[in-house]
Amino acid sequence: MEIILKQDVKKLGEKDDIVNVKPGFGRNYLIPTGQAILATESAKKVLAENIKQAQFKQEKIKKDAEATAAKLEGVTLNIGAKAGESGKIFGAVNTIQVADALKKLGFEVDRRRITFESDVKFVGEYVANLNLHKEVKVQVPFNVVAE
Repeated sequence: MEIILKQDVKKLGEKDDIVNVKPGFGRNYLIPTGQAILATESAKKVLAENIKQAQFKQEKIKKDAEATAAKLEGVTLNIGAKAGESGKIFGAVNTIQVADALKKLGFEVDRRRITFESDVKFVGEYVANLNLHKEVKVQVPFNVVAE
């Protein structure tokens, strides 16, 4: 029995894969639980069109991410934080502060896509890793200055 998976199924395949399964497994488990649909000719045509549109959208998202990455080259952020005499910050600089600093410069980056290589707890220079797309990653240097 040939079916189209609507979601990832462990040890069987990923979403939008066309796989062969035993008829009982398909009829009694996969199709009733909404994990798959029967692979008819019309369903295969719809799947091909959906895949084509998804690829077009992914290419557009990737191009936008590459354009943003090109604009971010050479940008250095300054982030102010309250610090003691020894240069230790009260608290730590987090991804929200970096996202806000980028927003002030006109770059809309989700804070969940920003990571640091180490904790930012002292005044100094650091690097933020921005994951704009699964294939587009950028490193943005930033300075933490005492307020």
